[in-house]
Amino acid sequence: MQSPSKSPKPSGPAPVVDVEQAEAALVEHYPRLVRLAYLVLPPSLGRNRRVLTAHALTQRALPRSRRTGEAVVVPSQRGRGSGGPHGDPAYACVRLQVVRCALDAGLPLRWTSWPKRAQLPPLLPQVRGLRLFPRSGGAEELALDQELAELSGAARAAYVLRGMEGLDDDGVCAVLAAAGCEYPEEALDEADDIDAQYELLASPGFDPCTLQARPTDLMRRRQHMKAAGVAVAAALVCGALLGMPGDGWGPDGAAAPPYAQNPAAQAALDPGQLRAAPAGAWKRSARVDFSAWPARGNLVGDKELLRRALAVWARPGESVQVSATPGTAAGAPPGPAQLLFAGEIDSARVVLLYDGLRIVRYAEPRKGTSGAALDFARVDGATGTEADAVVVDRADGNIRYLTAPWVRSASVQDLLKPAAGPVALRRSEDGVTAPFAGPSATGHCASWNALRLRDRSGAVRMSTDLGELVPAHLTAGRPQAPREATAADWSKSACSLASVRSHGIRSVNSWTYARQALPEGNGVADWACTRAETWRGMGSRTLAEFRTADGPSGAVAAQAADSPDCGPRSPHVLAGVLWKSRAGSWYLLGAGSKNVTSITASGGTRVAGNLLATRTERTAQARLSGRLGDGTKVQTLR
Repeated sequence: MQSPSKSPKPSGPAPVVDVEQAEAALVEHYPRLVRLAYLVLPPSLGRNRRVLTAHALTQRALPRSRRTGEAVVVPSQRGRGSGGPHGDPAYACVRLQVVRCALDAGLPLRWTSWPKRAQLPPLLPQVRGLRLFPRSGGAEELALDQELAELSGAARAAYVLRGMEGLDDDGVCAVLAAAGCEYPEEALDEADDIDAQYELLASPGFDPCTLQARPTDLMRRRQHMKAAGVAVAAALVCGALLGMPGDGWGPDGAAAPPYAQNPAAQAALDPGQLRAAPAGAWKRSARVDFSAWPARGNLVGDKELLRRALAVWARPGESVQVSATPGTAAGAPPGPAQLLFAGEIDSARVVLLYDGLRIVRYAEPRKGTSGAALDFARVDGATGTEADAVVVDRADGNIRYLTAPWVRSASVQDLLKPAAGPVALRRSEDGVTAPFAGPSATGHCASWNALRLRDRSGAVRMSTDLGELVPAHLTAGRPQAPREATAADWSKSACSLASVRSHGIRSVNSWTYARQALPEGNGVADWACTRAETWRGMGSRTLAEFRTADGPSGAVAAQAADSPDCGPRSPHVLAGVLWKSRAGSWYLLGAGSKNVTSITASGGTRVAGNLLATRTERTAQARLSGRLGDGTKVQTLR
């Protein structure tokens, strides 16, 4: 058989890059270059070493000399992305070195030759006592990472250069040939075996610059202590114990020795000790919450799956992708948990557990356990609406929920199109919904789907996905007495929900607190306040929006974090904007809630009531303040 020919060298003069230009390109595009190295490196290194090696290779990508005036010749690299994000040859020079080193790092060590520097563990950067790894991705990212792991290093590089860098086939071959690959065409053919899911390469799951930290194997670290250190520590402890009077010593008091087995901790790892509510318990329960959910799913009897889920919960390994909502502890269960669900969903086996304070989701592929994920969400005090549904799966931008046993029907409502009405959502016998498109996480807000549930009493409630296990409850109305929201209540505020994604949000209320006639007969505008409450108490977000009748969504007039305004403790709000009329005149507009009796602008303008409209200049910088009926001063949100 004739061996494949090497890629032809492109003709034409090669660009020359100064060393200082290469350094500037590396600093400017460092996150992109590190992501490139991380994707090309072999996953067999483990995620912690893969992250550190990606940073080390990128930091070593500069030419060796730093003398001013020295230059480096860059091999010609064809393709629409060959010059980097800005068509910069300096970026192409650094990228080539990153690819070359990443390919070298994947070569096996041989006794017949000295190893290359890239094949050895990096000297810098170094992290002691912690394991670093990117944030958890979804099922698509896990599947793509497994498929890339089965490719050769050159094929991985071809896939990434084509998908992330936008190089055409000739450009990919040129880069691979310059990086030392003997048969770049074969690498391209091998990369074609994987579906072109290039948008996933930009996922946070492949970002080695946004990291999570976990401790290393503490038991192994203890076992590797030197004998002399152990002996000295033991001697010091024994001497201190002998010198202390009485039967107890130190802050541990009557606690058992550190090596003693805790019965509750041991029971928490036993699948036979898992609690399960009877099927009809919710009908008789004094509380309608997660504790009344029965165990559902076709794998509730799979003891081995449940054992793995409990073990990973207690001791997540290095390959497990762990995520937790802000303010949620990610530690082991304090005792036997309650089983909510165990079953096969799409291409994964999923287990949902509840320990009274948290919902824990364990997911693993149907074949094997590599790429398992563990997610935590805080749900302490959740009742009624807040315990209506839990995310059981995310894939291809779609969401599937496990609904509560008291839910009679489910539907999907696009909040941006309230006139369209809800679309019925099919559910399985176990209460798992069919997949539907969740809100876009890319920043483009063309639609915003919310989950609409009707319970067996006929009450209808809406919630929305904000990137966490438990959807956020949507309400509307005055903070002291919010009501269940409708799509019309959120038609112009839905896109603002993207600003509180992944913040541990429990509920979001939208309150239209004022309506104002615009100057010069330009119609009317509504002032609305959107407040997001968190499960942890702290970290609330408040937005004041200015909405005109002809605008598709509201404009943010003011915002605040951890402010009591617009909430039940402080049910008032004040905000202002600079507004331009159709005739081109500029006005300072302000509005407060109904309990605001006067508004004052920093220029001296003062009006009675809760609405202000005064002529001003485009460059004016005014501050507003107000007074309540009892004389209390009110400031704008900030």
